[in-house]
Amino acid sequence: MRFLFVAFLVLHGLIHLMGFAKAYGFAELPQLRTPISPPAGVAWLVAAVLFVVAGVCVYAVPRWWWAVGACALVVSTPVIWSSWADAKAGAVANVVVLVAVVVGAAMNGPWSLRAQYHRDIAVPLAETRIQALPVVTDADLAPLPAPVQRYLRLAGVVGRERVSNFRARMRGRIRSGPDAAWMPLEAEQHNFIDDSARHFYMTASMFLLPIDGYHRFVGPEATMVVKALGLIPVATNAGPEMAQAETVAVFNDMCVMAPATLIDPAIAWETVDAHTVRATFTRGANVARADLVFNDEGELVNFFSNDRRRAPADGGAMVPVRWSTPLSQYRIHDAFRLPGRGEARWHEPGGDYAYIELDIDDIAFNVTP
Repeated sequence: MRFLFVAFLVLHGLIHLMGFAKAYGFAELPQLRTPISPPAGVAWLVAAVLFVVAGVCVYAVPRWWWAVGACALVVSTPVIWSSWADAKAGAVANVVVLVAVVVGAAMNGPWSLRAQYHRDIAVPLAETRIQALPVVTDADLAPLPAPVQRYLRLAGVVGRERVSNFRARMRGRIRSGPDAAWMPLEAEQHNFIDDSARHFYMTASMFLLPIDGYHRFVGPEATMVVKALGLIPVATNAGPEMAQAETVAVFNDMCVMAPATLIDPAIAWETVDAHTVRATFTRGANVARADLVFNDEGELVNFFSNDRRRAPADGGAMVPVRWSTPLSQYRIHDAFRLPGRGEARWHEPGGDYAYIELDIDDIAFNVTP
């Protein structure tokens, strides 16, 4: 779809060269009957260049292509109007570009969810300490249950700096229910450990229409907004139940993507058996309880919690539903051995199902601006 749109922009731009060629007599163009002055010809050339550059920007700087496209429309529309009898088909193409520019600005412009996400992470990133952090030692691991100690050693946290923040980039697919169609998605998140803050931004598509969403959990407040075309809210959530759900998500992130943070004294541990431990993570007024399951090699392979709620398919109040995140395909992320693939599952009375599947492409720790 992106390739077709780029081809459309470039072709539309190249057609504008006909106006420039006619104005300066570079080609015989009998289909253009309306005279075009040399200054107007320059405008046709500028519009052509801007449309082609906008097409390149769709790939090179996708967050800003719409600004170049808007400039192209500003130049193109008057010259098409001045040669309306010959160029009215170009007005239809401009309408298509205008719709794409509006959506592009809504998805990536200064008032978009993406821009809000980047503004929100800019301040804590700027405050990130640049000096060396204390390293994780064997003494830090000593109070932890044996399966957790083994997992942290396998991950490679001993002897490395403690984690003050991390950034993860993921791709995969998501759906709203067991019978709903899957939507491809890409996601990025930043977590700040000292404040237990979590910022999760995702883009997806449904029926080729772009969708983006932003989960924000800072202090006691948690919000979630999902928009279609960057303009139409399709899902929103906030309040105590959202904060509770995000508390579970924060603890899950710590276990899966930043195991060095599991030395936090805010976590209470209980050994269930040789492969399972029970943990209680406290964040302000919210408490997340979870069972962590490890395989024979010491890898974390699942995380179960009963402390998340889900809205029923037929509406109504949110109800507690068991939630899990099976993990697999361990590999190296920024010198740590961590999962490369995971999913999130709801365990409902009628059966369990995955509603999101993710490949973790990249995790970076102690990120600075």
